[in-house]
Amino acid sequence: MKMLRNDVGIFTEKGGTIAYYISKNNIAIVDAEYPEQSKHLIDALQKDPGKPFGILINTHHHGDHTSGNISFKGIVPHVAAHTNSLLNQERVAKEQNKEALQLYPDITYGDTWEYKKMKENINAYYYGPAHTNGDSIIFFPHANIVHMGDLVFNRSWAFIDRTSGASIKNWILILDKVQKQFDNDTLFVFGHAFDPEKVTGNKSDIKAMQNYLESLLSFVNSQIKAGKTKDEILKATSIPGVTEWQGDGINSGLQSAYEEEIQGIM
Repeated sequence: MKMLRNDVGIFTEKGGTIAYYISKNNIAIVDAEYPEQSKHLIDALQKDPGKPFGILINTHHHGDHTSGNISFKGIVPHVAAHTNSLLNQERVAKEQNKEALQLYPDITYGDTWEYKKMKENINAYYYGPAHTNGDSIIFFPHANIVHMGDLVFNRSWAFIDRTSGASIKNWILILDKVQKQFDNDTLFVFGHAFDPEKVTGNKSDIKAMQNYLESLLSFVNSQIKAGKTKDEILKATSIPGVTEWQGDGINSGLQSAYEEEIQGIM
């Protein structure tokens, strides 16, 4: 657990980064990691019994962000997420026969949503498909902090979920929009980072993520035009112009970019 500023902090243990806002009278949570991890967070925050949980917000449906929702059952009155996030969560739970392990959002929204029951309001924005087709960014205006969910994998190869409507091209546009929407003092929280200590950052990190995605699409497109097969493209161990990204997940991006580019050609 680490406090950032103006009563907003982050929790990292296993899964996507959690943010929390400790208001005067209640607590807001963004994302929930896994059941065991979310229980650790709940125990830590409930050391102050005078502050109940007011809202749990999911940035998107992936299990490392929503599996821990179930730990909040009975102690948080509402769970909120974009409409597509709920649909994806329900679909995956049915496919995996894990419906009994879910706490689904009971509040869903479209392009924008505002939660007004804290000392300071919380805003959610949806700009279309990216990492999935249901990614929200969550803004704490009083602290000038934005939780990006998995719209940023900081210096770590990104998982791009085509089965849930991902779009690399629109992801790039979203990251450009985010850089214009927020100021240079905005602190960003990232869903994942290669260096666990770097799950927060600034606009330069948003720009770096954008450049990585642009380079990914450009490389795959050039390989397709050069007559390379999908299998040949997936053998790549690096992307020209991308020097900082690390990890073992490069294939997810290459395959997703290939599918997106081929779909655009057909």
